[in-house]
Amino acid sequence: MDARGGGEVARSWAFVMAGGAGSRLAPLTAERCKPALPFGGRHRVVDFAISNLLNAGLPSLDLLVQHRPEALLRHVERAWPARPALGAPVQVLAATLDRPYRGTADAVRQHLARVRASGARQVAIFGADHIYRMDVAAMLEAHAASGADVTIAVLPVPLREASGFGVVEVDAARRILAFHEKPARPEPAADHPGHALASMGNYVFSTEVLCDALARAQAEGGTDFGHDVLPALLAGGHRLMAYDFQHSPAPGACAEPRRYWRDIGTLDAYFAAHMDTLGAEAPFALDDALWPIGALQPPARARIDAHAEVTDCRLGDGAIVECALLDRTVAGDSVRIGRHAQLDHAVLMDGVRVGAGARLQRVIVDEGNAIPGGEVIGFDARRDRARFPVSAGGIVVVPRGHFAGESQPAAQAFGPGRHAWA
Repeated sequence: MDARGGGEVARSWAFVMAGGAGSRLAPLTAERCKPALPFGGRHRVVDFAISNLLNAGLPSLDLLVQHRPEALLRHVERAWPARPALGAPVQVLAATLDRPYRGTADAVRQHLARVRASGARQVAIFGADHIYRMDVAAMLEAHAASGADVTIAVLPVPLREASGFGVVEVDAARRILAFHEKPARPEPAADHPGHALASMGNYVFSTEVLCDALARAQAEGGTDFGHDVLPALLAGGHRLMAYDFQHSPAPGACAEPRRYWRDIGTLDAYFAAHMDTLGAEAPFALDDALWPIGALQPPARARIDAHAEVTDCRLGDGAIVECALLDRTVAGDSVRIGRHAQLDHAVLMDGVRVGAGARLQRVIVDEGNAIPGGEVIGFDARRDRARFPVSAGGIVVVPRGHFAGESQPAAQAFGPGRHAWA
């Protein structure tokens, strides 16, 4: 893990905004917030923002949480424990009943005393809802070098998708001329035909500018960075600069040919991001020892039957695969897949059981499920829609606990077999 800690990084403070409800990801977010969603077999979505900041050399960060925080708090305590002499790398600052966070800007404003006490010259404010790898130190250095009051990380997205983001207009020097929060008709970028420059939800503020802007927003009833703070700063003549993620330095050893970033705001995007981590030519290399996602941990060990066929899959620690057929499947820790089961393009969360002879395709199975032997999901659209939530793109979601206690007994679902550790 890179622990540079010098230059602008040493003079910076960081907040990660992890309060998102993720309503479009229901039912997966019925009992957890969006940043707490499992990802890639061993991680949670929040791990990407945390890793990018800590890998860049920041010794710690503040995690602001609000909506259904229990699963997120358990994960942070387990995955980001305190380090000797350095303390906890992640300080959790949860909203309370008497002091709720009324928006992203209001959440940061409530904790500005910590920033002032630190003497930090600049403040990084990052979202916790995206899958990507980024060298934050380079963005901090670019902010200081440009003399900007605010720097916003941006990347081009197709116009048909841009209305779901904050969109910026820039001049030739990348100075931001306008900021539109989720515009109905996004303006195309001059150097990216058919695309608009979308905000990644990652900002760097000069500290004094941030403090003044949040005080003004509070006085005027503003609570959100995109809706209130950034447009007000532009109107007041402040210098806002765009930081081009696509042309930023690629951290780690697994530099993708095209910088990868995905907003996992929908079930289809969440599923697609998992598929993007699989195979030799995966668009996103999830494993990189030089820029790890999540705290360093031993490699996952899965037990795979010698007669199983496993192609382009990612298996969590303690997973057991009997004589089954798996293709492009992501399975979490302690998943167990019975004999002659067939899984094709599937995402299984921690502890899921799949009974003997079950067939699953284009499916997400949440925790607390024991799929009965012989069950078929993902092959009959009408039958699936009558039983489960189905995304716009046809991904079937088995909600938490739908098949609780319905599987075959272990002796029937998982017979004896020969295994190899992988």
